[in-house]
Amino acid sequence: MSGRDFDVVLFGATSFVGRLTARYLLGAAPDGARVALAGRSQQRLQELRSSLGVEWPLLVADVDDPDSLASLAQSTRVLASTVGPYRRYGIPVVEACARAGTHYADLTGEVLFIRESIDRFHEQATESGAKIVHSCGFDSIPSDLGVMLLHEAAGGELEETTLVVRALRGGASGGTLASIKLMIEDRKRDPSLAALIDDPYALSPDRGAEPDLGDERDLLGVERDELTGGWVGPFVMAQFNTRVVRRSNALLGWAYGRKLRYREVMGFGGPLAPALAAGTAAGMGAMLLGLQFGPAATVLDRVLPAPGEGPGERARERGHFRIETHARSAGGEHWVCRIAANGDPGYKATAVMFGESAMALAYDGERLPATAGVLTPATALAGPLVERLRAAGHTYEVGPARG
Repeated sequence: MSGRDFDVVLFGATSFVGRLTARYLLGAAPDGARVALAGRSQQRLQELRSSLGVEWPLLVADVDDPDSLASLAQSTRVLASTVGPYRRYGIPVVEACARAGTHYADLTGEVLFIRESIDRFHEQATESGAKIVHSCGFDSIPSDLGVMLLHEAAGGELEETTLVVRALRGGASGGTLASIKLMIEDRKRDPSLAALIDDPYALSPDRGAEPDLGDERDLLGVERDELTGGWVGPFVMAQFNTRVVRRSNALLGWAYGRKLRYREVMGFGGPLAPALAAGTAAGMGAMLLGLQFGPAATVLDRVLPAPGEGPGERARERGHFRIETHARSAGGEHWVCRIAANGDPGYKATAVMFGESAMALAYDGERLPATAGVLTPATALAGPLVERLRAAGHTYEVGPARG
């Protein structure tokens, strides 16, 4: 790709998270970085560029115009896309990158989109040398890198592994809600799609080779976690993130272990922990139920952000997350990886993760795993991305559990 015009093209640059990522790249990209902004509207791109105070080139492309996408992919080493919902708009973008041998990153949290991407483009991307890296934000970098680091620290296979969200403060954007509603529509329309979404190994490269570990459904109620000893409840992103981690394990030849049991939960402490966990579970269930039915969904549409909207600057700055991923190794040792960052998890912190993922693909080539195809953050970006995120102020600490 030495003859490409750009190092990174940000496609969907005028979207809510696209604007945040553009601003992050402005401050974090190395001197001489060749960055371009891309989208459907020349006027909106010009407005964004003026607000940034840069002279980055502007590229007009549309997902309904294959020639424009082909030209876009052929112009750059890395195409970072925020154009979602990805199941509705993302497949032509992945196809263009797989054909052109262009590395690709996105922010999807959609199982069905990734499954289609794997089935249609994994072999083509492998042949062209393209790294297609889905889920390079809060979905699912902390999950994926945390388990990778635990495996490395333990020096062997893992068994019971649980991500516990200890603190989380952030808002929702209209784009995220649009993706959730599309998933709900798919579930209602086709029972086979619902079954695929619910499959713990939905993203496996070889479903038949996956171990039979019994019931691995995501937690829906409240319980006391044996590994951490605390009260836990359901985590809204678990149904997606767990599939990404299991795909990483399979792509690595089940290096994390054939007995890996991975789940994600919200953790609660103090004397009111059981009640808080139960209340959180009920609230999450009520919101998801409300999005499924006409009258309630109409009301929620009026109060929740529309596409292109999201938390204001003050809310984004006050956001944060703190995660602990606990693992029991095959030898019986208890390890923990602590991951944290300031800033709204889905927006300010995600802009950092997404921007650094794109730059890792553009500039860390010789240090990245020598693989191509439809990958995950851990299998595509691995240690170099961890180093980048630490340098950007995110915490990734791993070691034996204390106490």
